[in-house]
Amino acid sequence: MIDLLKRSFDRLPIPEEKREMFNLPNTITMLRLGVIPILFGLLLSPGPAMSLVIAILFIAAALTDILDGYIARRFKIVTTMGKFLDPIADKLIVNTAMILMIPIGRIPAWIVAVIIIRDFAVDGIRNIASSDGLIIQASPLGKRKTLCQIFAVSALMIHYPFIGADAHLVGMAILCIALVLTVTSGIDYFLKFYRKGIRKKG
Repeated sequence: MIDLLKRSFDRLPIPEEKREMFNLPNTITMLRLGVIPILFGLLLSPGPAMSLVIAILFIAAALTDILDGYIARRFKIVTTMGKFLDPIADKLIVNTAMILMIPIGRIPAWIVAVIIIRDFAVDGIRNIASSDGLIIQASPLGKRKTLCQIFAVSALMIHYPFIGADAHLVGMAILCIALVLTVTSGIDYFLKFYRKGIRKKG
């Protein structure tokens, strides 16, 4: 199925000089960003049915993140643009969803603030390290944090009782775990930056 999708995409009339930018993984990533305008429906404080629809679209967008990464590695078409665009798309979708749920009371503003500030701080640390010739690898804690955020946001979007469970309570429980991982992974990145800086000076 994936091979067929790749062959079909390769037949599209895309100029050769734009092939790297508009390859299949990058195109999937850009399409994922198309979910963001739909998320603004959360501001309408939708009922159970529409909340579920928005959550399903959010989950589908999250799953395409796995798909585009798999395709890029499977066909060896990892590009600089893909490395840049993919994490930005992930953060935009998750952070937008969290921000939009603040006005309708589905998520505490201070938790969203901590998560977003942490992301900016870590990006800043990695950029400073990169400019100094230091590479700080992605933290396993950071990947778990992202996964917990996706599960939490999905449940908080559903909000109403679903399959015999209170989706909001489930979402808040997972969000608390995500918050702990957010702070812990942020400290981990800072310590890695500090240690690498000390070694370089030494």
